[in-house]
Amino acid sequence: MTDPAGQAVPSHQFDPIGDLLGRIRLEFADDHRGDVASYIPELSTADPEAFGLALVGVAGSRYEAGESGVPFTIQSVSKPFAYALALADVGMEAVLARVGVEPSGEGFNAISLEPGTGRPDNPLINAGAILTTSLVAGGGPEERFGRILDLLSRCAGRELPVDAAVYRSERDTGDRNRALAHLMRAAGSLSVPAEDAVDVYFRQCSVLVTAADLAVMAATLANGGVHPLTGERVMDQLVAEQVLTVMATCGMYDYSGEWLLRVGLPAKSGVAGGLVAVSPSQFGIGLFSPPLDERGNSVRAVEASRAISERFSLHLMHQVTRTGPSFVLVAEDGTEMSLPSPSGLGVVDVPVLSLQGYIEFASAEQAPLGLRRHVGDAVVPQGIVVDLDHVTQFHPVAVLLFDAIIGQLARRGISVVTVDRQGRGMVASAGEFPRRAEALAHLRGG
Repeated sequence: MTDPAGQAVPSHQFDPIGDLLGRIRLEFADDHRGDVASYIPELSTADPEAFGLALVGVAGSRYEAGESGVPFTIQSVSKPFAYALALADVGMEAVLARVGVEPSGEGFNAISLEPGTGRPDNPLINAGAILTTSLVAGGGPEERFGRILDLLSRCAGRELPVDAAVYRSERDTGDRNRALAHLMRAAGSLSVPAEDAVDVYFRQCSVLVTAADLAVMAATLANGGVHPLTGERVMDQLVAEQVLTVMATCGMYDYSGEWLLRVGLPAKSGVAGGLVAVSPSQFGIGLFSPPLDERGNSVRAVEASRAISERFSLHLMHQVTRTGPSFVLVAEDGTEMSLPSPSGLGVVDVPVLSLQGYIEFASAEQAPLGLRRHVGDAVVPQGIVVDLDHVTQFHPVAVLLFDAIIGQLARRGISVVTVDRQGRGMVASAGEFPRRAEALAHLRGG
């Protein structure tokens, strides 16, 4: 795990999110249903036992479990990002005129084309993706692919390579995709030569990624197009919102409706076993496991995503009450303070962290990590008060994060207590007091 500043967190420290991902991986590692894709011969060599999970928060923290660093080809997980580039290049109306946004209810390689026009149902099936790549600006297939690869790399935060062997395998066995391109070309929806369109598509599907890369890419979408680690804006916020909308309704092929019902997150799968899921404004998830179900979705990745969504209460329709900013550092008299540097804590023997509203993953991650970064080795406060009086709801994963930080601080001899006049016991690992004065007195030994 690393913190938002990119600093490694020592391995002896409790990592609640990584630990949960590890438990979920263990829970589904023995699920041997499904088969590795073989219709692209090069994909059939994948290790069916490989299973990796990664989660990246919008503040930049990263959590991983299993084979999260094993490379595989991105395949259809590339489609939302190519769609984003087409939207940025020509605008939503021009893209909509050529590619729809309705779930096809059919397999990923079905002939889901509008009668008479050849317009594909959506950009996340093969026909729609082939047409979408043709809308990316460029003087020819090489330039179009170069721009797609550049966006994929910027979203991942590193230069992504292409697996030449998989590209050749896709090219040599891609007759069905060629047929789709020729049908669209004949109908007038595809305006570039069919062979040029499929060549770009084959290349983008052959880009190598890891589950950790996919989590960063998903977190970029979750963060409105801003890379969570570099802070670079790689796509417009409106484009990110449009992409996530189509992912929510069409990203899992003919399983999209049930996926949205059960998991409730925008997502996209690929036949090499990759899957991305996005919790908007919170984090991105990347998963990898090669065996696929009959719809072309990774069996273990789907099951693990369901478990993550259920245990983190991530469903988009989950109702919460949000009120104001999530946290603020205050002085003993209740006046607001800016987060101090470690040296600045020398005059604050017991800092008070006042929380308010709904405390979910992103705010829970930033508040305690922010405190930890400002509690230096040279200056150690007597304790920390966390005021929960104005908190309306604590997300279960937020409690996990707070418990972890409280444990880390306790090992340094720093006690954490909470204040809650309602006595709700929301953070059980910390002592609770009804009033701030009592909490401060307790920490000062009064």
